[in-house]
Amino acid sequence: MTCHQMVCHLNDSFQVGLGEKYASPATSLFARTVMKFFALYVPLPWPHGIPTRPEIEQGRGGTPPAEWERDRATLRALIPEFAAGRRFGTHPLWGEMSPRDWQVWGYRHLDHHLRQFGV
Repeated sequence: MTCHQMVCHLNDSFQVGLGEKYASPATSLFARTVMKFFALYVPLPWPHGIPTRPEIEQGRGGTPPAEWERDRATLRALIPEFAAGRRFGTHPLWGEMSPRDWQVWGYRHLDHHLRQFGV
């Protein structure tokens, strides 16, 4: 994934989190309980290479990079909208989540990808 693709992936992911974009469910009891707890609340870095849903995967169904400044501006607008926490969708792996869980997910997911590119 390139840096530009990462920005588009984050845009897609935040839009799924806001309920604005569809991502096919792939949930299970294990994912909704154990995996969600460890991913959100155990202070370890997320591993790289974990597959994502096809609708937000770059090179597959995710939004392809277009214009860098526009894609970056979209992400900069989505972050405070997501942080405001007015509405959330359903997580494709972890199902329904509390606003607090969504906020932690947003931070951890953004941090995971920014660290991936040394930002």
